[in-house]
Amino acid sequence: MLIAGVDEVGRGPLIGDVVTAAVILDPQQPIAGLNDSKKLSEKKRELLFDEIINKAICYAVGRASVAEIDELNILHATMLAMQRAVSGLTIQPEMALIDGNRCPELSVPARAVVGGDGLEACISAASIVAKVTRDREMLLLDKKYPDYAIAQHKGYPTKLHLERIELHGVTPEHRRSFKPVKRILALSE
Repeated sequence: MLIAGVDEVGRGPLIGDVVTAAVILDPQQPIAGLNDSKKLSEKKRELLFDEIINKAICYAVGRASVAEIDELNILHATMLAMQRAVSGLTIQPEMALIDGNRCPELSVPARAVVGGDGLEACISAASIVAKVTRDREMLLLDKKYPDYAIAQHKGYPTKLHLERIELHGVTPEHRRSFKPVKRILALSE
């Protein structure tokens, strides 16, 4: 049975898209060391990313933009990004395993797996693909907005990130519906 693992990265950050991935692994080409992307070093994630891309039957990345996050809310934007990842697969799976406690509406049967990124290899692979993809995008944003130290905090609401937003203002890539950004915008009005 062709099973796609689906996971997201970037629900908590204040900047950038929410990124999802869907991955169908090839049982004939197992990948050692798959785990929840948060439990792996950046170097290990990068190595596994390349192996997943090369060995998977297929994979796809989905996203929801900052504008969609602000319009829909982060949960609905995440579900939309997951739909986009699954529909982007060149081979449709017979089942999708979704990390978390809820499933988006998909064209294939789906099951939510709480903690799935540490339990199911296909979800771990999706977790890694999504994380590496988003982290690379954060490095590009860091070059575009060097005053915000995005390479260090990857967009998460750290003390450093909040200080930089207060100092330099809100960029077009910041999520205006998120409380810390909304608060800073209100102070500047």
